[in-house]
Amino acid sequence: MVKLRLKRCGRKQRAVYQIVAIDVRSRREGIDLRKVGFYDPIKNQIDLNVPAILYFLEKGAQPTETIQNILKKAEIFKELHFNQTKSN
Repeated sequence: MVKLRLKRCGRKQRAVYQIVAIDVRSRREGIDLRKVGFYDPIKNQIDLNVPAILYFLEKGAQPTETIQNILKKAEIFKELHFNQTKSN
């Protein structure tokens, strides 16, 4: 099973995160399938690769709670719903 979750990088006391699609059994810093975004909580910057995120969500990837909150702020779920109704 694939999850969308945060992968910690940056230095001590100055964490930044990559948003990655990764196998559930992998550790936090494990090998990811694909990098789909970037999140800096200190500067409150979010950079998302929307087509890649939509692809993984359509294939059944489960976002973690934090990623789900980030995607709600970016209104990704509205685009996902729009794409699903458009294809039917």
